[in-house]
Amino acid sequence: MDYPKTRNLKALVDEIELYAQLKHERGASRVVQLLKHAEHSLKAAIVEIKRLPICEELARKEPNKLACIQALRPSGPRRIWRQGLSCDHRERLQGALLGRMAGCTLGAPVEGWDIDRMTRLANENGDAFPPVDYWMNVPDPLESRYQVSRRKDYTRRNMNGVPVDDDIAYTLLGLLVLENFGPDFTVEENAEAWLKYLPYGCTAEAVALENLRAGVSARRAAEKNNLYCEWIGASIRSDPWGYAAPAWPERAATMAYQDSYLTHRRQGIYGAMFFSAAISAAFAVDDPVTALRIGLTEVPKECALAQAVRWALRIKPRIHDYRDARKAVDRRFGGMHSVHTINNACLTVFGITIGGTDLTRVIGETVAMGMDNDCTAATAGSIVGAVVGKSRIPRHWYRCFNNTVHSYLRRRPRFTISGLVERFARQAARVHASV
Repeated sequence: MDYPKTRNLKALVDEIELYAQLKHERGASRVVQLLKHAEHSLKAAIVEIKRLPICEELARKEPNKLACIQALRPSGPRRIWRQGLSCDHRERLQGALLGRMAGCTLGAPVEGWDIDRMTRLANENGDAFPPVDYWMNVPDPLESRYQVSRRKDYTRRNMNGVPVDDDIAYTLLGLLVLENFGPDFTVEENAEAWLKYLPYGCTAEAVALENLRAGVSARRAAEKNNLYCEWIGASIRSDPWGYAAPAWPERAATMAYQDSYLTHRRQGIYGAMFFSAAISAAFAVDDPVTALRIGLTEVPKECALAQAVRWALRIKPRIHDYRDARKAVDRRFGGMHSVHTINNACLTVFGITIGGTDLTRVIGETVAMGMDNDCTAATAGSIVGAVVGKSRIPRHWYRCFNNTVHSYLRRRPRFTISGLVERFARQAARVHASV
């Protein structure tokens, strides 16, 4: 996709501000008048851009209604286990949770960093790169993240429990939604849980929360003033639905739809449905790439996300490491925002195809690719963890978790990992007992 090419608008705005300051200091008149004119022109441009008609033919291939999405899916297994949970379900659930937490915690202190910056940190620490363990040290160690954990809490020398991150918080929130409303929860019930437990969000989640608090309905919360509705936010919330519907990808994707519709549209929704279905499938297969292919059967066959993931799977023989992966994504999706659903989904796919069932290599290579690398590594770790189970995850990835997960959710500051396993297992039994 070739994005429109213009001079950097941010640089122009900065230049206008600096020239205005300089002229003001030198006593020039009409500075305020011209600044107001520039502001008015920018606002007018936004209005005109928002009014531009979209391609209706493309919209028909990329619907937002669940029934229409399901009508455009390719054939798929829909439900793999039909006789209840498998005997190794709990082992795989533990692996999925630990893989997710490990990938997220490894990526969190270098979230959004470029490859060269991460390489320099590894060299300064004497760490391997791509990483094979948590970072020894990180910059600004006393700075807090999400008002709870300090940056040094993500390092292997100071970790005591899973430190906070929004990727983990949404897994916890999804569990609370299931416990409060059951697997057939609605978009409105999901919004009720958000207002109860979630103090703040980022990008699309922040917009939806603000809209809900202003009285906008749950079904419109994603549509008002939302510039981020096709970004990665809903994808990072995929895991609880896969955990609650193991080996039932259609059911997992349906729950992901009810969750993602609150905040996202089109690729944002499809990313959540794809990954939740892939995580669900991972409980029943021995190859994580097979899980990815099953995940594709729950989204429209010709949507942009599905085409991008098929491209990534098609060229995987040419992608040998994190540098190959990042170069391929940058070439194909140049100009796309670094936290968009599509480019990050491809990096997640490449992390899995490079590392296979080696969790250390999967999350290390995925983090090393950069972009939204705590999110991508968390999702990759979740899928691979569900395939291999806890017994095949190296102990150093969870030794310092100490059965504790820190949280910024209201009235829920801590969870135990053992408790999460039990609670998700109950939800899975509940789902599989239903028709």
